[in-house]
Amino acid sequence: MFRDIPEDEALATVDAAWNDGIRYFDNAPFYGAGLAEIRMGEALAARPREDYVISTKVGRIILDEVEDVSARDLGEKGDVFKYGRPNRIVNDYSEDATLRSIEDSLKRLRTDRIEIAWVHDIAQDFYGDEWLSMFESARRGAFKALDRLRDEGVIKAWGLGVNKVEPVELLLDLDEPRPDGSLLAGRYALLDHDRALQRLMPKAEQRGLGIVVGGPYSSGALVGGPNFEYAPATPAILDKVARIKAIADRYGISMKAAGLQFSLAHPAVAAVIPGASRPSRITEDSAALNEVVPADFWMELRRAGLINPEAPVPGNI
Repeated sequence: MFRDIPEDEALATVDAAWNDGIRYFDNAPFYGAGLAEIRMGEALAARPREDYVISTKVGRIILDEVEDVSARDLGEKGDVFKYGRPNRIVNDYSEDATLRSIEDSLKRLRTDRIEIAWVHDIAQDFYGDEWLSMFESARRGAFKALDRLRDEGVIKAWGLGVNKVEPVELLLDLDEPRPDGSLLAGRYALLDHDRALQRLMPKAEQRGLGIVVGGPYSSGALVGGPNFEYAPATPAILDKVARIKAIADRYGISMKAAGLQFSLAHPAVAAVIPGASRPSRITEDSAALNEVVPADFWMELRRAGLINPEAPVPGNI
């Protein structure tokens, strides 16, 4: 997303994940204009297909023609993935484009099936005031196509893959179609979870839908990085991070452990995607999952107003 990752490093990262026991791999045509899917297809080609789950996304078609990467209109996201392929990216949430997107992804991933399809980025951060019209286009096209593909057994599940809570709320308020869950990035994280906790997670839990949490480190801000939500972190966010870290340091807890274990504590959460970009990150994430975090740490975060008092935490305290 932010740097030019050599191919051997990308492949080694997937190998490290596999060797650590990870069997769920998320992707999207948008990531590097197909580059991420191509690399993942190569990395997993020799693995038994029945042993792992792939999710990818629909809503963007990758063409053979090239474009000026710096001229892409990516809403709030600026020049993310500028180190990917220069292939032209076309936003299209129609039924035909959805079917083509899945077909193209299968080729890039070198597989005969994908388990989960997320409808990608139909939200305010990419489309601004036009997001509702993009959502309506997906409702008439992608949603119906994915419902049918699931019923036919081509995919096993579908939902939205977004960075905002409101599109998922809107989807769950519809009588039709019938999603299985959603991938929500950044909105059920230690640094930002109030709206999702109050508005989305109860609906998901009541309906037995799984929420995959993306971005538990909030674009790196939680673990000392400069970015929050793909942009430089504000003073308020940096202050919140510093206050959480001061408490974590007193308990000898890593910020990664705090972030991962918080997101996973909600019963509606089916998985978390930290977004590792090098093998050493896999090792760190695995260690963070296995850290023993005392209940007093979570209680102190609550008392300090750093997490919502209603948010589930490990141990159900």
